[in-house]
Amino acid sequence: MRRKISIAAIGATLALGLAACSGGGAGSTDDSTSGGGDGGAGQLVGVAMPTQTSERWIADGDAVKEGLEAAGYKVDLQYGNDDIPTQQSQIDQMITKGAKLLIVASIDGTALANQLQAAADAGIPVIAYDRLIRDTENVDFYVTFDNYNVGVQQATSLLVGLGVLDEDGVAVPDVAGPFNVELFAGSLDDNNAHFFWKGAMDTLEPYITDGVITVPSGQTDIEQAAILRWQQETAQKRMEDLLTSTYGGGTKLDGVLSPYDGLSRGIITALQNAGYGPTRSDAKPMPVITGQDAEIASVKLIQDDVQFSTIFKDTRKLAEQAVTSAGEFLDGGTPESNDKDTYDNGVKVVPSYLLESDIVYANNIQALLIDSGYWTAEQVEKGQA
Repeated sequence: MRRKISIAAIGATLALGLAACSGGGAGSTDDSTSGGGDGGAGQLVGVAMPTQTSERWIADGDAVKEGLEAAGYKVDLQYGNDDIPTQQSQIDQMITKGAKLLIVASIDGTALANQLQAAADAGIPVIAYDRLIRDTENVDFYVTFDNYNVGVQQATSLLVGLGVLDEDGVAVPDVAGPFNVELFAGSLDDNNAHFFWKGAMDTLEPYITDGVITVPSGQTDIEQAAILRWQQETAQKRMEDLLTSTYGGGTKLDGVLSPYDGLSRGIITALQNAGYGPTRSDAKPMPVITGQDAEIASVKLIQDDVQFSTIFKDTRKLAEQAVTSAGEFLDGGTPESNDKDTYDNGVKVVPSYLLESDIVYANNIQALLIDSGYWTAEQVEKGQA
C-alpha cells in the first residue's frame, strides 16, 4: 500500500517549520519516536538534514518528519550543523538504532561513502534529498527539483531585470548594452551548484559572446565564483573584493547572478555599503540581483525593489515526494521515477523524481507565494516568518 499525504498537510507542517526558525540553534536534534497510522508498523526512518542556519532546511526537515509520522513511521530527524563529521556520526547512529530507510540531504555529497556502505550492508535503502550523493553505488533514489532549469530561470530573470528579455522570455529589440554583470556560484561540494551554474551559463553565454553582457572582473569559471557552504558572509566579502578590484574607477555594476537568497543578501549588503541603492530606483540603483529559495527576508527585499528575483522551489511538494518514495521502498516496491538519465553520481545514474520551480518577481509574489499559502501577506510585509 502506498502512503501519501496531502500537500495541504505538508503546507501546515511547513508553517510550523518556518516558525521554528526562532527556536533551537543549528545542530540541535529531534529523536522523536512517536508514530501513527496503520501501515508504518513502527518502522524507523532516519532523516539527515544539513543545517538549521537556513530556514528552508528547518522547513524541509519538519515537513518530512510530519509526513512520515502521518504515514505511521517513527522518525529520527537530525541536523548536521554544516559539519561533515557530525552528519557522518548522525547517520552511523541512525543505522545502529535500526533505521529501515535513510533520507539524506548531505552537507558534502562526496563524504558519506562509508556510512552508505554500512547502510547497504544492513539492507537499508537511501534516498538522496535535494542534494545528490556522489561517488557511491549505495544511493537508491533521488528526489529534487530540475536543477539545471533552476539555473536557466536564474539567468533568465537576470536578463529580464536588465531589460534584455521580457517576462515571457522574449527578446526585447534594440536593447542598449553592454551590461556589466558579476557571477556567483554555490558550494562546489554541493552537486546542485554545478547544475545551477551550467543552466545559468548556457543561458548567458550567447549574450556574453555577442557583447550584450560583459563580466568586467573576468571571473567566469565556477571555481572563481563558488561560495563554500553557501555562506552569506563569504559572498559579502567576495562582492566587496570585486567592487574594490574592478569597480573602483566608477565602472557601473548592472547585475549579479546569485544562486541563493542568503548569498544575495550578503551581496546586497556589500553593494549598499559601497553606495548602491538602497533600492533599484535610486540615483545609483541597486543592480539586478537574482536568488533562490524564496526565503522570507529576500521576498521582502523583492517587494521593496531591492532584490529583483528569486526561484521558488515549493519544498512542501519535495517533502511529499520524499515521503511517497519512502513508503514505496518500505512496502517492498520501487519508487516511481520521472528521470532515469540525468543524475550520474560518478558511479551510477541514480533514478530520480524531479519537480518544477517558478521565478518570483515583485508582481507575482501574491499569486505564487501568498495565494498558495507558502507565506502570508503579513509575513511578507514584515520580512519575517
